Amino acid sequence: MIGKLLRSGLMAMLHLASSLSVATVPGLSGTGLEHARLIGALQLQGEVFHVQGLALDPAHVWITSVDHERHRAFLHVFDRASGQFLRRIELTDGARYHPGGLSLVGGSLWVPVAELRPDSSAVLLEIDAVTLSVRRRIAVADHIGCVAAEGTRLVAGNWDSRMLYEFDLARGDKPVRVVPNPSATHFQDMKFAGGKLVAGGNVGWLDGTVDWIDPAKMRVTRSLKAGFIGTVRPFGRGGPITGEGMAIEGRELYVLPEDGPSRVFQFRLDA
Repeated sequence: MIGKLLRSGLMAMLHLASSLSVATVPGLSGTGLEHARLIGALQLQGEVFHVQGLALDPAHVWITSVDHERHRAFLHVFDRASGQFLRRIELTDGARYHPGGLSLVGGSLWVPVAELRPDSSAVLLEIDAVTLSVRRRIAVADHIGCVAAEGTRLVAGNWDSRMLYEFDLARGDKPVRVVPNPSATHFQDMKFAGGKLVAGGNVGWLDGTVDWIDPAKMRVTRSLKAGFIGTVRPFGRGGPITGEGMAIEGRELYVLPEDGPSRVFQFRLDA
């Protein structure tokens, strides 16, 4: 308990320093990500709690967050052009109130909602991106913290993404394989992009990576180190201070490193 309080106090001081530093640096100084250039940031005009995941479409910013105090899970929708808040729905499922990294494919949002402990239980929700109604529920006998979707394929990471679950929805709701994470990174959010599984997360308290993984061989083919934007880390490490969302569109990579008030930072990756 004492260690937890000390860590909370340290994180609070780091968060304060981060807020002051970034706010006073013109042009959002700092690279934040190896072999990438920081382009800018979109300020979101609305409340989120502890950020867990980020997804984008041409008109919207989708965010999952957990309200630790009230044990509630939420999906938030913002206008991508202005950052204005549009809508929020609750995803809490009994003891499962921890939403994770999410993915958008074919008009569906895939969101895991899990118990907040390892080796527990989760449900993978398929949510209609227009009506926000639940289309499908897949029960998983483990904590699931992030999911990537492409066609009928899902890849989901458990607690700290120690194991990766692969589903083929054309063959049913049971995993077709479960494999160890080929990276040492604790993935918090992952997406399919360009035939690869792109996943971001932390390695320790102060560093992280974005990894490109061959989904057939489950082998890391590229890895970029994540540093700081000012003193805000692109990928948070637990606690109520820093967010953990990531999305990718071609060479554009987006991260959501802050809980509310939140900004979506945009990077352009080197060719």
